[in-house]
Amino acid sequence: MLFQSQLIDLYQRLPWVYIRRQKSALRALDSQKRRVLTEDEIKEQSRQIVDRIAQMPLFQKAKTVMIYYPIHNEVDLRHLVKLFHDEKTFLLPATTSKKRMEVRQYVKGEPLKRGRFGIPEPNTPAWTGTIDLILTPGVAFDKRCRRLGRGGGYYDRFLKQYRTAKKVGVCYDFQLHTEIPHRWFDVPMNAVVTPSQSIGC
Repeated sequence: MLFQSQLIDLYQRLPWVYIRRQKSALRALDSQKRRVLTEDEIKEQSRQIVDRIAQMPLFQKAKTVMIYYPIHNEVDLRHLVKLFHDEKTFLLPATTSKKRMEVRQYVKGEPLKRGRFGIPEPNTPAWTGTIDLILTPGVAFDKRCRRLGRGGGYYDRFLKQYRTAKKVGVCYDFQLHTEIPHRWFDVPMNAVVTPSQSIGC
C-alpha cells in the first residue's frame, strides 16, 4: 500500500498532471463567475465587446468571419451579424462527431437546429472556403493571448486546421488573467478582446 501511495504521489507531481489540475480548478472558478452574470450585464458587456471588435483592423479586413453561438452566459457576438451581414460572410461551428467540428454559413434570419450538444447550428452545408477571422470563446485567456477551453479539445483541433486564419479570443474582464496554465499543443490567439481592453500578441 505504501508503494502504491508513493506512485500516486509521484504521478500527481508530473508536470502535465499538475497543469491539468490547474486547468480544471481555473475552469471551475471562471465558469461559476460567468454563470452568475445577469442578463443586463451580459447584454451590456457583449455590446462593448462587439463595438471593440468592429473597430479592429483584423475584423475590418476580414471577409469571412467565424463566430459562435453563446451558451452558459458566454459573450454574445450575434449583433455583429446584424450590423455587418451585408458586408461579410459569417460562419458558425457545428459538431459532427465526438472529436470533430466543422463550420457552416450563418445566414441572418434563417432558423438554426439543435446540434450534437444542444447548441444551435445552421442547416447549411459545410463551409469549404477560407476563413479570415475566427472569434473564439474560452473559459479563460491570459495577457500572452493563450486560451483555456472547456477541455474537450474541439477548438484546438479545429484551429490547427486553419493556421492562416487570424484568431481573436473573446471574454469578460474577469476571464483575462496575467498567466494561465498551458501545454505545447494549446493554440494561441492573435489578440484577446474584453469589454475594457483589446490585447494584441
